[in-house]
Amino acid sequence: MRVSYLAVGGVAAVAAVAAIYGSPNGIDNAIRTPSGAETKLAAATPGAEAAAAPRHNTGKLAAFVYKSALEPIAEFPFFNGAKETQTIAHHKGKVVLLNLWATWCGPCREEMPSLDRLQKDLGSDKFEVIAVSVDKNGFDTAKKFLDGLGVQSLAYYADPTGRAPSQVKAIGMPATLLIDSNGREIGRLMGPAEWDSPDAKRLIEAALR
Repeated sequence: MRVSYLAVGGVAAVAAVAAIYGSPNGIDNAIRTPSGAETKLAAATPGAEAAAAPRHNTGKLAAFVYKSALEPIAEFPFFNGAKETQTIAHHKGKVVLLNLWATWCGPCREEMPSLDRLQKDLGSDKFEVIAVSVDKNGFDTAKKFLDGLGVQSLAYYADPTGRAPSQVKAIGMPATLLIDSNGREIGRLMGPAEWDSPDAKRLIEAALR
């Protein structure tokens, strides 16, 4: 009799699992491609493109976190090499990789050459790496830092107030945000990365499409 109870219990458990995973309305934990109707619905929902778009945060860019919905980035002021005030809005129409860094940040030194190479390889009228120094000790120190690393392709940008990280709610540095051509954040990566790697380029090229 005990064996019969166990057998009945086992059959019931199997039936329950089948009902959950086999039912059209059941739970499905498999990776699923959105249907045509879902994609159209997402496209019609403001900011929902990020949820429907394919993900490219793999390999060297596994730490990149997509936003669940595209959001306008905070408009904070920074300066270009001529000490003219700019915001991200000045670069609207381009996909922007916004990198916040400082001379005292060891990981920033580690990744800066890869950002320079990424700008060299993919920089155009459609894409730019905007690396903004948040050093409070002036333009010259940060400029010397970049020159010392042999940076050649990155334009110089700085926020000597040091407020940029708090404006975009970034904790720690380096902080790198991928922004679409309409000034909306696609996602971000906290900490250093190999930005000239094939994984990083796939991420950028997907944003350019």
